[in-house]
Amino acid sequence: MHSAGAQSQHCDMGISAARAAVIPASVAPAPKPNGAPQRGMVWIPGGEFSMGSDHPDMADARPVHAVHVDGFWIDETDVTNAQFAKFVQATHYVTVAERKPSGPEFKGVPPEKLVPGSVVFTPPSGPTALDNVANWWAWVPGANWRHPQGPGSDLRGREDHPVVQVAWEDAVAYARWAGKRLPTEAEWEFAARGGLDRQTYTWGSELKPSGKWLANTFQGHFPDRNTAEDGYTGTSPVRTFAANGYGLYDMAGNVWQWCSDWYRADYYEQLSKARVTSNPQGPADSFDPDEPGVAKRVQKGGSFLCSDQYCTRYMPGSRGKGEPRTSTNHAGFRCVRSGSAGLRRAS
Repeated sequence: MHSAGAQSQHCDMGISAARAAVIPASVAPAPKPNGAPQRGMVWIPGGEFSMGSDHPDMADARPVHAVHVDGFWIDETDVTNAQFAKFVQATHYVTVAERKPSGPEFKGVPPEKLVPGSVVFTPPSGPTALDNVANWWAWVPGANWRHPQGPGSDLRGREDHPVVQVAWEDAVAYARWAGKRLPTEAEWEFAARGGLDRQTYTWGSELKPSGKWLANTFQGHFPDRNTAEDGYTGTSPVRTFAANGYGLYDMAGNVWQWCSDWYRADYYEQLSKARVTSNPQGPADSFDPDEPGVAKRVQKGGSFLCSDQYCTRYMPGSRGKGEPRTSTNHAGFRCVRSGSAGLRRAS
């Protein structure tokens, strides 16, 4: 198990100089394909946009660079517990968290410790140093998608909450079953912006328009006291907060969302060498300077644990990362489907 949800994993990306704004060329959006719309999905017309963020604490999200994506379909919401349950019922799929841990990373672990389980946010009783994620994350035997906080929890009343405790390969398995795939990082960000280019948030430039929270994030003192000013201390139902300009829900906060791309901290530097990059698929391999020996996949969108005291990565241009076989109770996913002119590669 690796440091899923840690600042080293999602938030502590260092500082570098900001880059001048990228003004993408004007292109005609892709028309919606002929035929019936995809149920529960929204057509994204595609186009060019400025990908990334010039936030001073998000070095891996810089420089901002011009990207073009073809039109595609994307799920209106994160995959819910009810939807994932239908997949499991149809396929008898067993998630990573429900399997006995195995592999070289567990060499030397006592056999009695090698039991199914996952990582759960466990707030401390009082203020704690933010340099050690073990102060608020714990490996919990028996935690999985059916029991997000451990054996004492269940999904009653959470059918319309996003499914969590799903590793990357679990998300890929669901997407294939549904005839879909995971979004590329570029597709996800284009969709999250809802037609607003170079805005700080999915809804614009102001964090709390008219004093109202527009996403499920963490208020109070992180990590010990969540005042729940937005109404939630954990996940919220998928349509609780207003949709963005494309009609998509929870493209900021609630749960992190897996993307198909490998994560490299220097990937945007590579992309910025081209005037416009078309349909980037991610790097060929992964490198995270915080954990050089651990390959990771991109996550986007932030979660209910994002706080201005620790992690503000619910901004669309920011980036997250996760070890593909690690699941947590603040990460889920949504799927996409290529349009008639879209990407052909599966996840």
